[in-house]
Amino acid sequence: MAVSNAPNQSPAASYGLSIGTEPMEAKLANALPSGEGWQYEPKWDGFRCIAFRNGSSVDLRAKSGKPLGRYFPEMMALLADLPAPDFVIDGELVIEVAGKLSFDALQMRLHPAESRIRKLSRETPGRLIAFDMLVDTDGTQILDKDLAYRRERLEALFDRIHADPKQFTISPATRDLREAETWLSGSGGDTDGVVCKLIDGAYRSGERAMIKVKRLRTADCVVGGFRYERDSRLVGSLLLGLYTDDGQLDHVGFTSAIADTEKPDLTARLEALRGGPGFSGKAPGGPSRWTTDRSSDWEPLRPELVVEVKFDQITGRRFRHGTKLLRWRPDKKPSQCDFRQIGL
Repeated sequence: MAVSNAPNQSPAASYGLSIGTEPMEAKLANALPSGEGWQYEPKWDGFRCIAFRNGSSVDLRAKSGKPLGRYFPEMMALLADLPAPDFVIDGELVIEVAGKLSFDALQMRLHPAESRIRKLSRETPGRLIAFDMLVDTDGTQILDKDLAYRRERLEALFDRIHADPKQFTISPATRDLREAETWLSGSGGDTDGVVCKLIDGAYRSGERAMIKVKRLRTADCVVGGFRYERDSRLVGSLLLGLYTDDGQLDHVGFTSAIADTEKPDLTARLEALRGGPGFSGKAPGGPSRWTTDRSSDWEPLRPELVVEVKFDQITGRRFRHGTKLLRWRPDKKPSQCDFRQIGL
C-alpha cells in the first residue's frame, strides 16, 4: 500500500487528478432554509477529511490539507482493502466510546508516538462517515455534477463494497424539512447541527457554498475566576464553572464576549472578589484549545457571580468553543448552577 504523507504534497496531484484537497465549506445561518431544492444532513462531531484512493495509493487529508493517515492506520488499511480501485470522498472521521462519539478520543490520536497511535487504533477504532463523492470509482471527476448525481454515485459505491458500518458508512440525508428540524432539535451530542446543500449544486472546493445551522443552548454558570487581557490590567475573559453532584465547582469553559466599555467597571468588580477558592474541582490549566492566546495565569474568585451564556457543543464536560455572554443573573444562586441543567 502506497501512502502519501508529505505535508505539502497534494495527494490529488500525486494521483494525476486536477482537484484540490480543500473541502467545500458552510456558512452559519440561524435557521434551516425552506423550500424545494435543499438536502439536509446531520453535522457530525468529528474531523472533516478527504479520503483518496487511487489504485494501491491511499491518503487521508484534514480540512487544512495536512495528512491524517499516520494517526488513523486502521482507516488507511480499510480504504486500501476496499474492492474499488479509485475514488475521492468527502466525509468525517469519528470515534465512538461507550456508545457516543468522542471528540477527546479523536484528539488523543494526534500523538507523536506511533506505538501509542497503534494501541489507540485497536482500542478505539475510527469510523469514516461519507457524505459526498468527488471522484467516481472509474476515476472520473464529478465535482461539476449536481449533488443528486454525486449522492447517487456515493450510494452506488456503498452498494458495491459492503463495508462494515462500524468502520465506513454513509451519512443519512433528507429533503424533508420537518425531519431536518427534528435532527436539529436533537443535536448537541453525536451531531453538531444540520448542514444544508443545494440539490442541483456542484461541489465548490474551498468555498462556503453550504449552510450550517447549529442548535444553540444556554446555561447559567458560576464565574470562578478570570484572566486579564494580554499586556493589560483589564479583564479579558471570565472562567466559567458548574457544580458536580458532590458539590465541587468544575471549570467548564470561558467567555471573552465582553464589551470594551464594560471592562473597567467589571475588572474592579471582579478584583473585589479575589481571594476565593476559585474552582474546587477541575481547575483551568495552561493554554489549550479553549485558551490558545491567553496566559495560563488566572485569578480565582469567590463563587458569587452568575452569568447566562450561550453555547453550542459540550465535549468531556466542557464547552467545546468559547461561549457568548448573554446576561448577568443576580437572581440566581451559584449553587443552582450544576451539570444537571445541561443534561449531564
